[in-house]
Amino acid sequence: MLLSLSIKNLAIIDALELDFGTGFTVLTGETGAGKSILIDAIGLAIGTRGEASLVRAGQERAEIGAEFSLRDAPLAREWLQAQELVDIDQPEVCTLRRVVYAEGRTRAFVNNSPVSASALRELGESLIEVFGQNQSQTLVRAEVQRDLLDGFGAYDKDLEQTAALAREWQQLARQIEKLGNASARDPAQLEFLRYQARELEALNLAEGELELLDADHRRLANAGRLLEDGNRALEALYGGENCADDQLSSAAQLLAGMTGVDAEFADIEAQVSGVQAQLREATHTLQRLLDRLDLDPQALAELERRLSDIHDLARKHRTRAEALPARLAELRAELEAAENAAGGAERLRAQQSEVETRYRTAAAKLGKKREKAAKDFADKVTQAVRKLGMPNSQFVVAIEPAETAAPSPHGSDVIRFDFSANPGQPPRPMAKVASGGELSRLSLAVQVVCRSANGAATMIFDEVDAGIGGGVAEIVGQQLRALGASRQVLCVTHLAQVAAQGTRHFGIFKEIRGGMTYTRLRPLDDEDRIGELARMMGGVEITASTQAHARELLQRAAI
Repeated sequence: MLLSLSIKNLAIIDALELDFGTGFTVLTGETGAGKSILIDAIGLAIGTRGEASLVRAGQERAEIGAEFSLRDAPLAREWLQAQELVDIDQPEVCTLRRVVYAEGRTRAFVNNSPVSASALRELGESLIEVFGQNQSQTLVRAEVQRDLLDGFGAYDKDLEQTAALAREWQQLARQIEKLGNASARDPAQLEFLRYQARELEALNLAEGELELLDADHRRLANAGRLLEDGNRALEALYGGENCADDQLSSAAQLLAGMTGVDAEFADIEAQVSGVQAQLREATHTLQRLLDRLDLDPQALAELERRLSDIHDLARKHRTRAEALPARLAELRAELEAAENAAGGAERLRAQQSEVETRYRTAAAKLGKKREKAAKDFADKVTQAVRKLGMPNSQFVVAIEPAETAAPSPHGSDVIRFDFSANPGQPPRPMAKVASGGELSRLSLAVQVVCRSANGAATMIFDEVDAGIGGGVAEIVGQQLRALGASRQVLCVTHLAQVAAQGTRHFGIFKEIRGGMTYTRLRPLDDEDRIGELARMMGGVEITASTQAHARELLQRAAI
């Protein structure tokens, strides 16, 4: 349930703090006062797209905060636990915050932890459902009708099983098609693949061999320079005139004499002796390496031929030399797939047939549950819409087999909502027979029935009463008030008959100060409500009879 909402610098709202309660809350005000902006603010708080144009002129950013109680939001609690975003100090409360910057970027926070806008939207969908006036038009779409029935029926496991089997079938179909393409390849192309594979097999390049060949080539190609420079280094270190070893020996003898006079020179003598020992070890290692070097032109020529063969094939196959073993593996796999395609496709077709059998069973089970849910759904919607000023109306959910035989993630049924507003007229697809006003009422009835069964704890209806009036409007208000007994219901309305049914009433006003426009919102007491309802019903002048009618509407709603 939405506990509070704070708004800063959003459109014509500079600062607004609202506390909400349970039941049916109505929000009214003149056109342009900011009712839609309030709904936009709630939408931003639960993750809808943020636009830079929403930031109040002259401000750097807009900020919206919303606090929710989680007592009636099990899905939201599960989400927060899974994301490790539960507020330890207040585990039954969740705070959402959204910041929209004037340059266009946005930031989102859940319990003061930054999250992505998509994550905020995922959480927000479990906390609030918004039903706008434009949704009456989307109700004529087949996929919307199917989703509404499935949501009402609450057979999620059957839907998931059917969808999983359909996806598995489709994946196998793609694999079979791929194998079919492989088996249909030109024989000349297959022979060319075999020729390329034989070339690489003849080369017999092992993994890591190229690196070893390069190292050997560098050593053989530079053997002369290595021998010359190595012997010069050896002579400088040991054995040559005035070599390093002789210099260290002389220094060691001098230090030994000094140590006999002053013992503090002993450490230096030991260090020099250690350096001399390391030098002699380095000398022995250098000598071994030089002894291994050999000027072998024939070995060098063989190495160069091997490297040339490798690089020639790499250019031919348009790949790096070190990637030739991987290229051979690709060719072998491609050949194996092409040569075994027929047998592989046959095995996949058998597997696909078994999956399709299981899919048909699951889809049939889903269809039966849909038929059962469709009758209950249609009865409830018919009852609800008859209370909305269409006493002879009839709503039917038609379920027909899908035209395509291929498995679909949505099952093998086509769902269609049929409707008749007049006696003697058979129900027909609602898109063809429902007028604008009828569609609005029918849409409201469908949403009330669906959301009463599975809705979030907070439901917002944004001018869903468009196209109706009089006694029907009062009945719409009564329906929303009844829904408020089990949900927190917020409704933006232009109709006094609907507004009178609210258990709480907020008035939205626009004022101009210093050449700037501001939106204000305040709770209305009984006298304020009478004035607001009279304004909604009256013309240019509010008369005593208009106020009396407003008072009567409130009295009837309280009964």
